[in-house]
Amino acid sequence: QVELVESGGGLVQPGGSLRLSCAASGFRLNGFDIGWYRQDPGKEPVGVSCIRKSDGSTYYADSVKGRFTVSRDNANNMLYLQMSSLKPEDTGTYYCSTGRCRTNGVLAVRSGMDYWGKGTLVTVSS
Repeated sequence: QVELVESGGGLVQPGGSLRLSCAASGFRLNGFDIGWYRQDPGKEPVGVSCIRKSDGSTYYADSVKGRFTVSRDNANNMLYLQMSSLKPEDTGTYYCSTGRCRTNGVLAVRSGMDYWGKGTLVTVSS
């Protein structure tokens, strides 16, 4: 079964850090562009970061550049998002997903063709 499971979310204060993890099963992460997006209830998803399958190049949305780091562990079929200097605007449910990685950090996801998980909630609040 193809599955992506996110974990690591929680409640943190502004300026704090979190490390999100995404465990993939049923397929190899290194065979796809893969990344993270954030979505709030009733709103459109917002691209955060992604990795190209071809050479492992990483890309970030301007809003998170310099604060977030995305990485892939091919041996363990894992994807990570290290988040630091968190802001209230970073609040939302974070999903890992396959897709088409654009240089602006937006992962274009196609329903019926790409895979994503159930998400993990990140709340940044004092």
